[in-house]
Amino acid sequence: MSSQPQLATRVLAGVSVPDTPLVNAAIAFAHKNLPKEGYHHVMRAWLNGQAIMNKLPTEEKSKIDQEAYSVAVILHDLGWSTNPDLISSDKRFEVDGAIAARSFVEKETAHSHSHHSYPAPRLQLIWDAVALHAIPDIARFKQSEVCLTSAGIASELLGPTIGSKAFGGDVITVTQEEWEGINREFPREGLKKYFKGVMVGLCQWKPQTTYGNFVGDYGDEFLEGYESKGKRLMDFLEVMDE
Repeated sequence: MSSQPQLATRVLAGVSVPDTPLVNAAIAFAHKNLPKEGYHHVMRAWLNGQAIMNKLPTEEKSKIDQEAYSVAVILHDLGWSTNPDLISSDKRFEVDGAIAARSFVEKETAHSHSHHSYPAPRLQLIWDAVALHAIPDIARFKQSEVCLTSAGIASELLGPTIGSKAFGGDVITVTQEEWEGINREFPREGLKKYFKGVMVGLCQWKPQTTYGNFVGDYGDEFLEGYESKGKRLMDFLEVMDE
């Protein structure tokens, strides 16, 4: 992959991040379509992933599409929105988010000369980064932008030490000091309750999208009447003909 164009930058929570019209539009869109807890989460995830990226060797970092990465991670949880234009009743929240993020970029760049071109491969990169963000054992082996989206989320949710163990490999290089600085800028208050509420809500609203993935664990544990057993892929395979 060839080197990416140089982007304007700014410092946010001690982390140097891209400062482009599209990135800033994505921030505004996330702020509009997510509650405070969700917005703070995606911003922390962005900053954690960018902090990882900023430690990479210059040549390696120069090949990463930082704008596409930024837009993907900032918009990765649009599937948690209550905006009916962004969510569906029949798709996993990650897929809703991927579709919404791609649509956002298409609309923002269609008639604007201030944004870099977004041909199909760049749009697909954003779609993949969002769709795979909660499956780190796949995302880790995809393109850098996809890997960093998932790694930044793991680091933000779990902290750099536990996040690194959970994500695998030596990808997460965020320091405890960096993590705490990001949290001061975008506080974590209410995150656990909010996250649990979203997961249980998905199990209640569209349970067919939660069987066989981590969201269903919340249904089994916390939602009366919910049961994934009998609806998982394993259950269907166990009753197939020899």
